[in-house]
Amino acid sequence: MKFKSEQIIEWFLRISISAGFLSAVADRFGFWDKAHSAWGSWQAFLHYTQILNPWLPQPIIPIIGGLATVLEIVFAVSLLTRFKTAFMATGSGVLLLLFALAMTFSRSIKAPLDYSVFTASAAAFSLALLIRNHRTKNASDISTGTVKNCA
Repeated sequence: MKFKSEQIIEWFLRISISAGFLSAVADRFGFWDKAHSAWGSWQAFLHYTQILNPWLPQPIIPIIGGLATVLEIVFAVSLLTRFKTAFMATGSGVLLLLFALAMTFSRSIKAPLDYSVFTASAAAFSLALLIRNHRTKNASDISTGTVKNCA
């Protein structure tokens, strides 16, 4: 059984990663007020997507932006509902790392550091590791017969 602190850390990671994704999605659909918005509209988001991916042809940009948006929604909901957490957390980490690298190579290292994108990616990978380690420990406890009833 997980220690209480591990459960708190796990849920903090789930909620913070999910909230970050959902906030970004809300922003690109104009749900945040303009004063507190990074993009404020789908078109502004696609323009930024083109800036981060200058090597991609313009007709591909809406597909990339749409794919990123769908993945962010799927990852956020999956992490909150505990659906395939290790897989979804790993996917979240990869997506965030790709975003951070795109920011780095198309702009500079400052932007992903200022917005803690590398940190968010590391948090997602940490959540995946936490879940996998817990699963491995539980499997080990079951195979050795050391599972205790903590009811």
